[in-house]
Amino acid sequence: MVRVKHELAAWFEEALGRLGWIALAGNLIDRPREPGHGDYSSHVALRLAKSLGQPPLALAQTIVANLPPSPWIERIDIRPPGFINLHLSFEALLSELAHMLDETHPYGHAAPGATRVLIEFVSANPNGPLHIGHGRGAAFGDTLARVLEALGSRVEREYYVNDAGRQMDILALSVWIRYCEHLCDAALDFPSAGYQGDYIRDLALELLEVEGPRFLRTQEQMPETIPPDVEEGDGRDQHIDARIALMKTTLGAKDYEGVLGFARGKMLEVIRGDLADFGVHYDRWYSERSLYEDAKVAEMIRLLEERGETYRRDGALWFRASSHGDEKDRVLMRTNGEYTYFAPDLAYHLDKMRRGYDRLINVLGSDHHGYAPRIRAGLEALGQDPKRLEVRLVQFAVLYRGGQRVQMSTRSGSFVTLRELVEEVGRDAARFFYVLRSEAQHLDFDLDLAKSHSQENPVYYVQYAHARIASLFRESTERGLKPDTGDREAWGQLQQPPERALLTTLTRYPEILEQAAGGYAPHLIAQFLREIAQAFHVYYHAVPLLIEDRALRNARLGLCLATRLILADGLSLLGVSAPSKM
Repeated sequence: MVRVKHELAAWFEEALGRLGWIALAGNLIDRPREPGHGDYSSHVALRLAKSLGQPPLALAQTIVANLPPSPWIERIDIRPPGFINLHLSFEALLSELAHMLDETHPYGHAAPGATRVLIEFVSANPNGPLHIGHGRGAAFGDTLARVLEALGSRVEREYYVNDAGRQMDILALSVWIRYCEHLCDAALDFPSAGYQGDYIRDLALELLEVEGPRFLRTQEQMPETIPPDVEEGDGRDQHIDARIALMKTTLGAKDYEGVLGFARGKMLEVIRGDLADFGVHYDRWYSERSLYEDAKVAEMIRLLEERGETYRRDGALWFRASSHGDEKDRVLMRTNGEYTYFAPDLAYHLDKMRRGYDRLINVLGSDHHGYAPRIRAGLEALGQDPKRLEVRLVQFAVLYRGGQRVQMSTRSGSFVTLRELVEEVGRDAARFFYVLRSEAQHLDFDLDLAKSHSQENPVYYVQYAHARIASLFRESTERGLKPDTGDREAWGQLQQPPERALLTTLTRYPEILEQAAGGYAPHLIAQFLREIAQAFHVYYHAVPLLIEDRALRNARLGLCLATRLILADGLSLLGVSAPSKM
């Protein structure tokens, strides 16, 4: 009911203007927190009391006395210490019902605008299948993109492929050792820091099927210069780094790239497929390797040096991040001449800025809590506006099956993949559960609840409301009742309390969309759909619908259709289906 809310706000501004009082910034009216306190409420009298030196209750009475008549308002209550509560007229509600039933323009949506938004989300390293933690970021990012599009933004979705650096070396080493095992028919010395999931063995077998024994090398005793393998600590990393160097020497540059390219390509293929089956599609897959191939990392370093934002210390190249709000300076290039992870990340964000988006939104895991300050510092140092970048941190999702927590670790291979989750509970339940709570809150994902067909299962509860309405219309058609949901003259008969309650609930949908888009809070939509479903189920049981009175039947079916359209739209924004039968 955004249109009515804006008109009521202008109504209040007119009254304040009559009184000669300075207009206030922010919302003049909003939805009250307490039920029974009207459809809208204003605390403008409380805000003016101090500056005007008058009691807020007296100010509220003066403001109300200067409000002109409005067709949108049925009555106004003033409550201590100075709240002005507005009760909408029935005509206002019926006016909104007409907008709800206009299927050419979804209720609450905005026309496409000029604002360009780039959302980067998931961006998991292609060193293993996506797990349930990645799934939460995928559901949040894609839903947020859909909501922003519904409110008029021109949104592009991007996946940043971390396909360069040490993690890719570990992937190549892990696959190569398993590949050699297949050919030698014996277990080889596998590093504790390698990726040990079954998917590595599968990749190695695929590599063998495609390339044959091309990459097999004689496994001689490892040089004594390689540090011993330990389960934890620096020795573990030193061992695998030495093994990677040995592999590169043994294979040679061409064959090493052959192993790495095959493993990377196959993992990206798996990730793309899993996301597509999850209902997530990207406009662009941006390779980290391209930043080096196109010299964008080197250019970014040069720009920082020209602007006096770098210095040398202990053989390393440092960025003066602390001069731009970060907690400390950051290393760009190590003493061995290799770039840190920060360097390509900053070059990538500079490239995003140059592409001309009004807003950049990064959806990252909660372990990236220090990421935003350093990237913003770098952008500022490069002459870009860091305020254009918004970072949303998604907390971990913890999976429970049979009341027991399921452990997960990418390297050990003991994890539940996103594909396994979707196969077990379905895409709809997975996406709905992921966005039911704010991304800033930890999520306990109950598999048993997600699969249940009960009112306690939120997605089932919402979808069942939609299916129940579809069933009503099927039955109406089968009985030859020919519903006319556009019979506006009959709408005035929607006088039963459950009808008014449902209609009033539906009018909040545009405001929920605005809040979800403005606050990057798609969970508000999921939670609101449960409210709509509850209001409809109450209505369904309280009021007979397929009655003999044609006009009243049409009016009630019109209200049901409005409910179905909003439920379907909200579910679509969540990436969830709206079934007609269950």
